[in-house]
Amino acid sequence: MGKKNDLKSVIKSKMIWTFVAAILCIAFLVTVSYEATKASVQVTINGESELIRTHSNTIGDLLSELDVTVQQHDELSHELSDSVEYGMDVTYIPSKTINLAIDDQSKTYYTTANTVEEFMEEQEISLKEKDDLSHQSDAALKDGMDIQVNKAVQVVLNDGGEKEKVWTTASSVEDFLENQNVTLNELDELKPSKNDQLTKDTLVSITRVEKVTDIIEEEVDYSVETRKDDSILKGEREVVSDGEKGLVTKKYEVTLKNGKETKRELLKETVEKESKKKIVAVGTKVEQTVRAASEPSSNKASSNSSNSSSSSSSSSKATTTVSRGNTSEAKTLYMHATAYTANCAGCSGVTATGINLKANPDRKVVAVDPSVIPLGSKVWVEGYGYAVAGDTGGAINGNRIDLFVPSKSKALSFGSRNVKVKILD
Repeated sequence: MGKKNDLKSVIKSKMIWTFVAAILCIAFLVTVSYEATKASVQVTINGESELIRTHSNTIGDLLSELDVTVQQHDELSHELSDSVEYGMDVTYIPSKTINLAIDDQSKTYYTTANTVEEFMEEQEISLKEKDDLSHQSDAALKDGMDIQVNKAVQVVLNDGGEKEKVWTTASSVEDFLENQNVTLNELDELKPSKNDQLTKDTLVSITRVEKVTDIIEEEVDYSVETRKDDSILKGEREVVSDGEKGLVTKKYEVTLKNGKETKRELLKETVEKESKKKIVAVGTKVEQTVRAASEPSSNKASSNSSNSSSSSSSSSKATTTVSRGNTSEAKTLYMHATAYTANCAGCSGVTATGINLKANPDRKVVAVDPSVIPLGSKVWVEGYGYAVAGDTGGAINGNRIDLFVPSKSKALSFGSRNVKVKILD
């Protein structure tokens, strides 16, 4: 009985092992069969390749199996609905987000390009030689990359009168000057201002301004004082004392713009030497003619004639003052006349006889050659009226006369002409 039970136990054990072996064989056969039916596919994702064995029916299923979600701008070598076939190559390139700013205009792009250069070509963005690109053209694109393009513009730079055309990518005048290594001094004038934006054909103008000190020495002409002297015959003149010119030092602040003087301001005037007036004695003595004794009656007419002639001669030498209402006895000259003012450069406004023309702009004064018309004489000038010979001038020689007028416009209006002059006294 015991042996019989042992035999049953052995048989049962063999049956169990046989069943297990059969199950294992079936599982192995199923596994081998399953693996044998898989398709081999070469999958390249973002440049990295891998051989994949899959039972996926479509490309979409295959990518899902690989946890790959295809976005709108991604690049895929096949359609998602294409069937998976043995030995096929599937390439997938995910897109990158690129932020591109051209000057002040920004835009987001999606691309599968590998480099900055490829991306620019893909977007048909052309760059000129002077344009500024934030990255090297062969730089690899990365998701989320910011790319900046500054387009160059041509502007005109006028620096102190020297003009040149310059290409620049600067956005403001200040940046432009900094890029060009242009330094502004404190007084320099800039147009437009530093904060202004640069645009095509903008004119950037710099006026170079400097202030310098100029010290000059000027001679001051002496005045002439006339004094009546009854010991000298009328019409004659004697120099009592010679005049001496004075010397004045003037300190000016001179403003130069681009090297040219635009303003001159007198800061200080120092009298180095006072002028000394010239004193001239003018004769007032009248020479008397003594009448001859009576002659015989036979010669009376002749004597009267002679006396008349002598009296006439004496009268011409001792002419008394003639009133303005009676010019018939005045000496008449024809002279070349011009006009002058008291405000000329270097003029003091005080005549040779001491008349202040600036304080008396309506005074009728003429400049004469004292050897022709004595200073102090009263005269009548055609087209000017009654006046006093109260001034001299370096260019007034001989039969020339200069008429004082209150303004430059009147002097220009008078011009230069020949006039009749009557010496009244």
